[in-house]
Amino acid sequence: MKCVIAAILLVPLMLGAAAPEPAAPRTTLLRPAAVFDGVEPVAHPGWQVLVTGDRITAVGPALAVPAGTATIDLPGDTLMPGMIEGHGHLFLHPYNETSWDDQVLHEPLALRTARAVAQAAATLRAGFTTERDLGTEGAGYADVGLREAIAKGIVPGPRMIVATRAIVARGAYGPKGFEPGLVIPQGAEEASGVDEVVRVVRSQIAAGADVVKLYGDYRWGPGEPSRPTFSTAEMKAAVEAAHDAGRTVAVHTATPEGMRRAIAAGADTIEHGYGGTPEIFRAMAAQHIALCPTLAASDAVARYRGWNGGDPVPEAVAQSRAAFALARAAGVPICMGGDVGVFAHGENAREMVLMAAAGMPAAQVLIAATSGNARAFHLSDRGTVRVGLLADLVAVKGDPTSTIDSVRHVAWVMKNGVAIAP
Repeated sequence: MKCVIAAILLVPLMLGAAAPEPAAPRTTLLRPAAVFDGVEPVAHPGWQVLVTGDRITAVGPALAVPAGTATIDLPGDTLMPGMIEGHGHLFLHPYNETSWDDQVLHEPLALRTARAVAQAAATLRAGFTTERDLGTEGAGYADVGLREAIAKGIVPGPRMIVATRAIVARGAYGPKGFEPGLVIPQGAEEASGVDEVVRVVRSQIAAGADVVKLYGDYRWGPGEPSRPTFSTAEMKAAVEAAHDAGRTVAVHTATPEGMRRAIAAGADTIEHGYGGTPEIFRAMAAQHIALCPTLAASDAVARYRGWNGGDPVPEAVAQSRAAFALARAAGVPICMGGDVGVFAHGENAREMVLMAAAGMPAAQVLIAATSGNARAFHLSDRGTVRVGLLADLVAVKGDPTSTIDSVRHVAWVMKNGVAIAP
């Protein structure tokens, strides 16, 4: 009997029976009030977008659609590219909840990872379909695992570009303030000297880093101002090693000298840049190095310390606004990144609102958060509403090109051609 059953089972194979045809990719027509394409500084009324599978297949007014196409109406909404968070830390949560030191030293890795999963979901619901996550701040390589869990559909979240542990000069970072003889866990990986810096860059890339994050300056001691940490030679070696491996480099730096060294080294982006001068920003513009101004970080920290948003403006907030204005005047490419984690995930648009309040036209803020970040991070498959690109799309209430606050009112999100439940 067993032989008979085996023979029956083998008959289709012997006859060359074909496997079932894979299902055709789903096609959906999106009909918003208007489309902002991520490039032109206007919204296009009456435009539609056709999505097949995970790609945009047509854009424009009155599109011809295949039979069987599903339709999603988005009345009163502007459809735009999924936004790209340029500077986030999913493994941090607001400092008015728990201090940075306590998060690094006292929160278990499992707790931090569970919170990061929830924060990734909140980020996606807020319309940010990609996040450049610039360091786990003591959570090791957990961002690599989270990136893979999101990519495999195990948990919801944005597409992640991860920096893993980030790199600091030995002795320059924290937590600090303990018995000098004790080895205290640090918020980033330490390195010293050209050879060691290159080794650490390569080890982080081997462990899964998409971007290399360097701290170009920091406070050497409590109460001290920030000072340069890595030498120009160390920084150049780190950038060369990263670029050889096809990775971009982000440099945390707020001092003029730290910024000069990052520019000389060929960094791809500079984070914060609060101490930048007209000369420094002209040099950045000449080399097409983007600035992530992180206005929301200085704003949030000032509010945690009691500022109510009025005058007088705290020095750190005034300095960040002034640097942002100088960078724009010099023609520096602007990255939209708020250092989210200092403030709550899901409130990523706070940075965009502050950029507009600091004088950047709303449409230019939107471009920075979409095609601008895609260009700065070398992401050629997203950032605009264009045929052939990923169907990562978001609908917001009203017209964000005239009222930037619209990006805080997300009505609908699609990632990879799949609508995300609110």
